Amino acid sequence: MLGVKSLAAVSAGNTESEVLAQELESVGNQLRAVEARLTEVEKIIERLEAAALTTARALEEVSTHWDKVYRAMRRAE
Repeated sequence: MLGVKSLAAVSAGNTESEVLAQELESVGNQLRAVEARLTEVEKIIERLEAAALTTARALEEVSTHWDKVYRAMRRAE
């Protein structure tokens, strides 16, 4: 079904096929824009996952360090 703009275009002398072709081109452009944004989001997700892994490793190191500190303090008592 044609939208209001499409009906106006048909009224202006464009054939329905021309209007449909224009609308398909517009939808195609919008789809390409969404795909480009999705690609950007996927790259951001990869970076966030890498940062989360780095953070988890760092927290594990800190935890190990404090475990050693607590064990040393207990031995000293």
